[in-house]
Amino acid sequence: ELLEKVSKGGGENAILRHTQRNKKLFVRERLKLLLDDEPFLELSPLAGLSLPYGDVPAAGCLTGIGKICGVWCVFTANDATVKGGTIYPIGVKKQLRAQEIALQNRLCSVYLVDSGGAFLPLQSELFPDKLHGGRVFYNEAIMSAMRIPQVAVVCGSCVAGGAYLPTMAEEAVIIDKIGTLFLAGPPLVKAATGEDVCPEDLGGARLHSKVSGCSDHFASSEKEAYECIRNVISTLNYDPLPEEVVEHDSPLFSSDELLGLAPRDYRCTLPVKLILSRLMDGSRFQEFKANYGTTLVTGFGHVEGHLVGVVANNGELSHDASLKGSHFVQLCSQRSIPILFFQNTAPHTAQPTSISQAHSNRLKAQASMMAAVACAAVPKITIVIGGCYGNESYVMCGRSFSPNFLFLWPNARVALVDPRHFSTVPQAGDSDCTGDESELKHLKEKLEEESSAFYSSARLWDDGVILPQNTRKV
Repeated sequence: ELLEKVSKGGGENAILRHTQRNKKLFVRERLKLLLDDEPFLELSPLAGLSLPYGDVPAAGCLTGIGKICGVWCVFTANDATVKGGTIYPIGVKKQLRAQEIALQNRLCSVYLVDSGGAFLPLQSELFPDKLHGGRVFYNEAIMSAMRIPQVAVVCGSCVAGGAYLPTMAEEAVIIDKIGTLFLAGPPLVKAATGEDVCPEDLGGARLHSKVSGCSDHFASSEKEAYECIRNVISTLNYDPLPEEVVEHDSPLFSSDELLGLAPRDYRCTLPVKLILSRLMDGSRFQEFKANYGTTLVTGFGHVEGHLVGVVANNGELSHDASLKGSHFVQLCSQRSIPILFFQNTAPHTAQPTSISQAHSNRLKAQASMMAAVACAAVPKITIVIGGCYGNESYVMCGRSFSPNFLFLWPNARVALVDPRHFSTVPQAGDSDCTGDESELKHLKEKLEEESSAFYSSARLWDDGVILPQNTRKV
């Protein structure tokens, strides 16, 4: 339901205004013309949903990964039906994440610009800091120096700092009558100089194609613009990921069964191998150290024909399990094998517990595994299939350990502690017991809300909530 809501952008009235009054294509129609017929992976589609500054579905922009003329590309496309494509703080974060993926994987970047620029009332959260809007242009320069191609289409407003996005790209297309490019639009020109000027004369397609040279290609229609960009990409001489068609087996069990296997909480004793058998090619899994540290499952298998190492929670990370994990991660790094982490970590109790020798030993072993995960120079993809709690989430390559991608199942919980561990019974004879109980109840409710997969994804702490049965495809 949430994905359906987001796919409608700013709603029916906004789409009608965008398509009928402004004579523009809806952003998803643009992507159909731009991308190959193969499905694309939309990144963090729920980012911005119900954040404090208003319900901003898709953060006013779509980001994703797909193929254009057979070349893998990362795209960022403004959705002008959402507040005119105005950039909010979460939109900047989303753009920066797309560029990070392009940098890390050396993928061509495509920008479809249709934006009124930064949302000025929130400029302090958008403009001054290191990871604010200006970082987008810094990244463009760095990618250009790394010979990672970037192309842009000006398919609507392109105002203020955002005007540098297409002008810093290697090739840019501007569309007649609907594409405009300027630092300050007609209202600001009028305010500053008293001059009346129309958008077309100030920064339209003909001006930038014939006079300023800011655009490299003039397109008389949107359809022509996307054909032009496809032609540009076909002449990039850039295909860093030659792909062989790898024959592979499907799992022996239906992936739809993952819906019934998704853990409702970490206390579930479900063996993780039941999940792996529905994800690995032919349900084949070559386990490593099968009888040692059994609360962590490690081993090798194939997904869609690609060899991967698997590190999956099968209970609380014990001392032995952490040592085993450290050993296995180092093996994968040495052999240049990508690692898939499947998280269903166990939170520590919020109440003080007696410190046993085993508990103390576990800390050092977990620290060793953390170091191994951080230093493993191979691609890492993390799927949170259940809980993502406390320090065990770091050991299992949570967001702060920079996995290449991190996805959540809808049942996932992301929190420092599990609120169900909190005692609600105050000490007898405590004069403040009523207040304490009320405060504790409020804290539990707050933690419960903030640990949901959707709260996490709205803030871009991950790359999206995915359906369990789509895990292999993603």
